[in-house]
Amino acid sequence: MDKNKTYSILVKQVESLIEGENNATGQLANAAALLHETMGWWWTGFYLVNGDTLQLGPFQGPVACYSIKRGRGVCGTAWQEGRTIVVPDVEQFPGHIACSSLSRSEIVVPLHDAMGNIAGVLDIDSKELAAFDEVDARWLEEIASAITRHVFTPSCQSS
Repeated sequence: MDKNKTYSILVKQVESLIEGENNATGQLANAAALLHETMGWWWTGFYLVNGDTLQLGPFQGPVACYSIKRGRGVCGTAWQEGRTIVVPDVEQFPGHIACSSLSRSEIVVPLHDAMGNIAGVLDIDSKELAAFDEVDARWLEEIASAITRHVFTPSCQSS
């Protein structure tokens, strides 16, 4: 199936999976599982802002780093710069944090709360070089928007 078509279906699936729920951890865990299983990536998950660090949230894949400082690695840089970052070869990214030596390429998409602040990032790694492109970035930003509408709004967050 064509990548655009797959993502088009994924957007709808993520929406229906998390809509109406108020368990943020469960919503993020199921979104990570759906993306991971559908696309077959090496690592798919979330890091959530807590003070001046991103802390590991729900994910699928091998063990991961627990925390990442603002501006460090791909995740911390995406958070600091407030933009999606596509890295074709992680070994070429200055300051890359190697949670796994098998990760070869990465994409990180910021997640915004209702006030427009970054609440976390969606982090995806592949064992293949140049696994992500502008098509992935566009669709994952749309998925991130769906997630933030349902997870990072005051009425949806659980305590």
